[in-house]
Amino acid sequence: MVQAVLDDYQTAPISEAERVLFEYLDKIIENSSRIQTDDVALVRKAGWTDEAIYDAVMVCALFHYFNKWIDATGVSDLPAAAYEQSGQRMAQLGYTRDESQ
Repeated sequence: MVQAVLDDYQTAPISEAERVLFEYLDKIIENSSRIQTDDVALVRKAGWTDEAIYDAVMVCALFHYFNKWIDATGVSDLPAAAYEQSGQRMAQLGYTRDESQ
């Protein structure tokens, strides 16, 4: 399903609420100055809470920023094996480090 969303969220097998959220995020990426109160109202009407909207915007904005920064500075991506190792660690330990382990 992730690949289908990455290919085209409009035709991916996701809920209408998810599609509305992705449309909102797409608008933010394309031109955030066009966001209006009505845009947020549509996302709320689709069932998303203000907290969920905030979280989605934060993740979207941070990844957008980091991708632009990486492109502009020439920082290279991690090899696939490093992502695999990181994913296994996060699956076992979560996103935070427990220093007692």
